[in-house]
Formats: sequence, C-alpha cells, structure tokens
Amino acid sequence: MILCLETATPLCSVALCDSSGVSSIKESSEGKSHASLLTLFIIELLNEAGIKAGDLEAIAVSKGPGSYTGLRIGVSTAKGIAYAASVPLIGLETTFSMFHGFFSTAKSKYGAAGGDLFCPMLDARRMEVYYALFDSEGRTVRGIRAEIIDKTSFSDIPLSHRIFFFGDGSVKCRNEITRENVVFSDDFRISASYMQQPAYAAFREHRFEDVAYFEPFYLKDFLISKPAKNVLRK
Repeated sequence: MILCLETATPLCSVALCDSSGVSSIKESSEGKSHASLLTLFIIELLNEAGIKAGDLEAIAVSKGPGSYTGLRIGVSTAKGIAYAASVPLIGLETTFSMFHGFFSTAKSKYGAAGGDLFCPMLDARRMEVYYALFDSEGRTVRGIRAEIIDKTSFSDIPLSHRIFFFGDGSVKCRNEITRENVVFSDDFRISASYMQQPAYAAFREHRFEDVAYFEPFYLKDFLISKPAKNVLRK
C-alpha cells in the first residue's frame, strides 16, 4: 500500500491506496489545519488498516506548486516517515495529480475526447495562478508556471482544442479568459485520492526521491512583507 499526502492547498487530505484503488481517506477543508491534523489522519488510517508505516510500499507527497506552508508541512512529514520506516519516497507534481482526478469526470460529464486539453489551476493570489497544460493522455503540453491571467491568455492555443479549466485558481479566471471553446469546472476539489494512479506509476518505474535532499517545488520565492511601523523602535 502507498500512503498519499496532499497539503498543497488549504485542504488537508490523506489517502491509503493499493494498486487497485483508494482503500480509505481522511480529509478536512478547515483552513490552516495541516500541522494539527496531518499526522492524526495518518495514524488513524494506518490503525484502521491494521498496518504500520514499515508495512507501506512507499509514501507519496504532493510536492507543489501550492501553499508554501502546506507544502513544507507535507514534505517534512513524508520525509520523516520515509526515513524512519525505510520506505521509498515519491514526490508528485500537484497539477499532474489534479489532472488524474479530473479526467474521469471530464469523460463522463463533458465527453472529453482526444483533442481536448486540461488545465489544472492553483490559486497563487491576486490574478496569478500556478498551472500546467496536459493532453488527454496526461502528456505535458505546457509545463508548470506561475502566470498572471489576462484576456490574451491561452489565445495561442488553436480553437480546435477545447480546454478544461479546473481547480481553485480557475474560479477567478472565468471572467478574464476570453478564448472560445473552454469549459470551467467549478466543483472540482483537490484530494489525496487523485494521487493513486501517478503514485503507483512512479512506484513501478522506481522514480523515488532522495529523502535527504528532497525539497518542495515552490516555483516562486516565499516573500515576507515588512511591518509598516517599527513598534519596537529597533
């Protein structure tokens, strides 16, 4: 079994998976809950399954992009478990897991076909988003980037390709993207359960991270604002 951790957004999500699917999942959408709930969810899932961390095939973690604090907590926890239990560590790009989570819905609800493109988006504050673009086979058409969306965005993609936009970053882009032949899915929610397929693909191909040196994929620097007033007069 593989333990999957998703902390790239305000959602704290943990799933226990095997090669056939998701066995169990625990998650909370309560903001800033990763530090208090992540390890609790992990312990509960392992206890309910009657296994220990050392019995896992691997541990997979969403490596970003996404929330700076959320990614730090998720990756640190995953590295600690992988090191202590001597199990492989798998790092998955958040947008790629999102694609896997949305694709089945796109086929059943929207009749997604071979020429369609899929654009998972994560909110990066203001009008900026983290996004990537995939084809229907999960191949990368446009690599992960941080970009401010405006009315010219995606105008370079031929109109013959329908583009699906989904994720918490897509909501604020609905009125900015003027390109035709697009679909916005407002009800998509990220989840650790979407990591099952890419995690097992990485496991079979032995695509593991170096526990000592693995770091989250922040994509852009974390900026700390300075206080307006020096109340301590230092």
